[in-house]
Amino acid sequence: MAAPPPSYCFVAFPPRAKDGLVVFGKNSARPRDEVQEVLYFSAADHEPESKVECTYISIDQVPRTHAIVISRPAWLWGAEMGANEHGVCIANEAMNAREPAAETEALLGMDLVRLGLERGATAKEALDVIVALLQEHGQGGNYYEDADSCHSFQSAYLIVDREEAWVLETVGKYWAAEQITEGVKCICNQLSLTTKIDAEHPELRSYAQSQGWWTAEDEFNFSEVFSSADDHLDCCAGKDSMDQKEESITVQTMIDILRDKASGVCVDSESFLTTASVVSVLPQNRSSPCIHYFTGTPDPSRSIFKPFIFVDDVKLVPKAQSPCFGDNDPAKKEPRFLEKPDRRHELYKAHEWARAVIESDQEQGRQLRKTMLELEKQGLEAMEEILTSSDPLDPTEVGDLFYDCVDTEIKFFK
Repeated sequence: MAAPPPSYCFVAFPPRAKDGLVVFGKNSARPRDEVQEVLYFSAADHEPESKVECTYISIDQVPRTHAIVISRPAWLWGAEMGANEHGVCIANEAMNAREPAAETEALLGMDLVRLGLERGATAKEALDVIVALLQEHGQGGNYYEDADSCHSFQSAYLIVDREEAWVLETVGKYWAAEQITEGVKCICNQLSLTTKIDAEHPELRSYAQSQGWWTAEDEFNFSEVFSSADDHLDCCAGKDSMDQKEESITVQTMIDILRDKASGVCVDSESFLTTASVVSVLPQNRSSPCIHYFTGTPDPSRSIFKPFIFVDDVKLVPKAQSPCFGDNDPAKKEPRFLEKPDRRHELYKAHEWARAVIESDQEQGRQLRKTMLELEKQGLEAMEEILTSSDPLDPTEVGDLFYDCVDTEIKFFK
């Protein structure tokens, strides 16, 4: 089995998080050359009996889908991470377990992230959506745009809203989940649930018994029962990063954690790179808007986190969107992935220049990074004002927020 990339996702609740805010963060570690795009889809009504075409299979559509904003590898349908208009955030982790993941094409874990966001108005609703679809359609298929070998994984999810979070871990169609309402939680690319299980597949324990993995005499420990024998890595690099922060956790703290290469949270290895990142702040006071910061570019330590807020009239951002190849896309034709088209979007291309400068020219690189952080700081301060203001949000002021930030960044790099 191929080792999954060591991605990390985090959530912090008050009082560990500042001022009645829930703070969510995720680094997406993927193959180095893979491009991620940031896309907004408005809420939509759908015809009865219509289908939705996911990465590999089509499934029944629901009557209405919520507005979503997602960061996704540009070749697939689903999402690595994202949020919806109701303040639900979901991130996905690929992992190995005792039972190998199916190579047969079904729903990808990343498809289930998007489906959970489109169909769930709360974290618990999104969890129910994901496990129902898992039961009906299963999970499987290649996680990478790779014609030479199939990399299939089991999936874990961190599903968060303004009130609670759920850690959902799946092995085939079987699953267990833990509810979190306080403190901090980090999940990465291995099973982490132990004996505190707040919801589970009705046949989870009987299945473990039938496989000879658990005798009912012992307390049921999900990760001990379902982890593969060689999976004794410690997934606490991320947890250590959180625990070392003595101050309360803010958006800036979360960004700093995601940028930390020394801890391994920010991946930059021969095969894998943190290809995109997100931080979301979900105020527990419902009169304040949720704010989602996306990079849309690789390596958060050399990227700018740009804010997005849901309003009725969001301006689309084609410059953070990869070219569309339609039915000719090698990811849609079988056999798949025989070619790899150039999926770089305008933001990605502009950012490539910045990464090269930062890597090669020490003085110019230092200056460039300083200016990038200044740009980001201006955005963070403007958002802080929105969160602390008692005035209602003016939708016309934030509808083109992400668009303007991307536009400014590209002009700056040029």
